[in-house]
Amino acid sequence: MLPNRKTIRLQGYDYSNEGLYFITICVKDRLPKFGTVKEWDMILNENGKIVLDCWNDLPNHYDNIILHDFCIMPNHIHGIIQITNERAGLKPAPTEKPLSEIVRALKTFSARKINEKNKTQGCQLWQRSYYEHIIRSDSMYLMISEYINENPKKWVDDKFYFNENY
Repeated sequence: MLPNRKTIRLQGYDYSNEGLYFITICVKDRLPKFGTVKEWDMILNENGKIVLDCWNDLPNHYDNIILHDFCIMPNHIHGIIQITNERAGLKPAPTEKPLSEIVRALKTFSARKINEKNKTQGCQLWQRSYYEHIIRSDSMYLMISEYINENPKKWVDDKFYFNENY
């Protein structure tokens, strides 16, 4: 039986609504699977490159999203996803997918490709849930954007820090 978990989602909010969303997804057990931070820069390994490719591929699966700032850290990722009602050209209206579906796809696509590459089919890569925050103002957007882009420079102070030399 799974333990009761407190939801961090805003009750009654429709996460398929147009808007900007900040997400953080952690690796299971917060192990450093995506590379290392050296001299304040994130150096991606092959797993990290796969996650980056999967992030960049999301608009090919969801034509009503725009990707903003994104950062891969050794054991987690941060990103801003914009859900829009706009469609390109004469494409049919998109099925409104909530943020959770987009995150699920990112986690599934990346885990499948990483497990195939490492011959570890069936191994859980990501933790069960993810953190999200609805961005409601320009000032909040700028603060979160700066946080994402400066994350490697603050790695040793990060709450997800994992000492790789343990």
